Amino acid sequence: MVFKRRERRSLAGWAREMVYPTGGFRRATQYVMHRMRRLPDEPHRIARGFFAGSFISFTPFFGFHFIGAALIAWAMRGNILAALLGTFVGNPLTTPIIAITSVELGHRILGITDPMDLGSIAAAFANAGTELWDNAIAPFTGQAMHWESLAAFFRTIYFPYMIGGILPGIIVSGILYYLTIPLVRAYQKLRASKARERFEKRQKLRLQADALRRKG
Repeated sequence: MVFKRRERRSLAGWAREMVYPTGGFRRATQYVMHRMRRLPDEPHRIARGFFAGSFISFTPFFGFHFIGAALIAWAMRGNILAALLGTFVGNPLTTPIIAITSVELGHRILGITDPMDLGSIAAAFANAGTELWDNAIAPFTGQAMHWESLAAFFRTIYFPYMIGGILPGIIVSGILYYLTIPLVRAYQKLRASKARERFEKRQKLRLQADALRRKG
């Protein structure tokens, strides 16, 4: 098959790609932008889709960003593929910045005075995940369920993250929206111009060939 990988990527390879893609984040970003510019849709629809994907990256709905981006893009009548590409805004380099900014802003909005840093946020996510897993397998192990860490996590991290991420998400996604429209429009015009030039060149060669045949 033309697009099949010659060597099957291992589980460790997939995990490494999620943390640091081959070629670095600059190359990965260029690839995302290249794919987005080539989408066969109107610039405004592509920009709305990218807005949706970027905005959902500012939410704590990890594991559901693709679904959320697609739903928002559908509601906005945006391009769903552009929405999926837009979720790349939330990557391993930017997510820590998004998390600490959103949680701190959420704390200010909600009046929470608990001190919080990136390490505390990461530890809270880890503790909540561990407790959620323990509760999921508790019916099979006979252990009692505990919800203390999850309750504290939702109150001090998850809900503030969700509330605090709205404003930064709108601002950043709005900027990307207005940058995407002229970028896609210019690229589409360039592609159309090149396609027209290729068509005219083929037409010219065809006419020349016909003329040679008539002379022969």
